Amino acid sequence: MTARRRLRAMLREGPMVVAPGAWDCITARLIEQAGFPAIYMTGAGTAATLGYPDYGLIGLTEMADNAGRIAAAVGVPVIADADTGYGNELNVTRTVREYERRGVAGLHIEDQGFPKKCGHLDNKEVIPAAQFAAKIRAAAEARTDPDFLIIARTDARAALGLDEAVARANAALSAGADMAFVEAPQSAEEIAAVPKRVNGPCLLNVVRGGKTPPLDLAEADRQGYRLAILPGVLLANVVAVCDDTLAAIKAQGRHPDPMGRQSLKQLFGRFGADEWDKIRAAYDMPPSRAAE
Repeated sequence: MTARRRLRAMLREGPMVVAPGAWDCITARLIEQAGFPAIYMTGAGTAATLGYPDYGLIGLTEMADNAGRIAAAVGVPVIADADTGYGNELNVTRTVREYERRGVAGLHIEDQGFPKKCGHLDNKEVIPAAQFAAKIRAAAEARTDPDFLIIARTDARAALGLDEAVARANAALSAGADMAFVEAPQSAEEIAAVPKRVNGPCLLNVVRGGKTPPLDLAEADRQGYRLAILPGVLLANVVAVCDDTLAAIKAQGRHPDPMGRQSLKQLFGRFGADEWDKIRAAYDMPPSRAAE
């Protein structure tokens, strides 16, 4: 079974799929090794790896290439941020083809104007609803693999209210989206209302410190959400650990003790060293043969 088909089966059969956010192959492998069934490629994290904030400064090729690297490094499905699709329906068509070609299991496309920004920041703008529906229809028609997941994200809650966001989500599902992503509901009541009012599977974006209040994942599952992404959960913690480690170096004047006490061999093993050693051993020859 392909990763895309496995993802669809998980979303259909339950429980809710939880996909922490990765921005590179290191974080993706750690998520997989921790036992999570899927990985979310965070656009904010991808932008940060290139030295930019999540302000729509990263283009299609940069995002698709990163998604492809992550998908190639792991065996679980990868769902990737595709921002606005990087333009009109023509750009959306190319976006779907590029992500699909790189082995990604699915993507989400949003209705923000361009340049877009993080969905939990202020002063977002959205395009007209009809334009959004047309872009989603183009995305659905562009895929060559019917198992490739199209997620329609609407940021209309911030600018136009929850009713408009729900209406756009339902219109996107009618246009061919497989799942709806109502970004940044602003209360516990709104979180609970989304899967009741949206006529299809729903995604919940869990962002600590964002517009959406905290919610236990088990409760989100009971409310009917089928997928929860945690885009910044590792990024925030990694930044904090790096700050503490660098401060310790300056204060102590030496290499601090590594967290987790892993040996170098164990550390390399987390990223496939054992598999590569087996390949090398399969072709290794004794000295007498090597001299022939």
